Amino acid sequence: QVQLVESGGGLVQAGGSLRLSCAASGGTFTRYTMGWFRQAPGKERECVAAITWGRESLYYRTSVKGRFTISRDSARNTVYLQMNSLKPEDTAVYYCAGVAFGTIGTMTSLRKDFGSWGQGTQVTVSS
Repeated sequence: QVQLVESGGGLVQAGGSLRLSCAASGGTFTRYTMGWFRQAPGKERECVAAITWGRESLYYRTSVKGRFTISRDSARNTVYLQMNSLKPEDTAVYYCAGVAFGTIGTMTSLRKDFGSWGQGTQVTVSS
């Protein structure tokens, strides 16, 4: 299993931007479909973006389409989430996760006890 470490969270005003990074180690990164998830207090964890291991497919949650961009750099074993035009409702703990040879469907239905998960990074958007 690949190990994942997120970074880049913080406090930002509404309309601002943040870029989250998720560094992978201990596995063959290029075999992993990667996703970004978020969980706000009192809410279910949800998948906001995903990119397949072959980069042939991308997924974005409707609420973030046009504002968030997921990308991956195989040379750095890192997946990114560029978040623009942030809104207070984007406030949550953001997690990255990976599943070997997963599909978009795998990521959108991923359980917490399946795949590899990072420890999370807090994103707070003030109004």
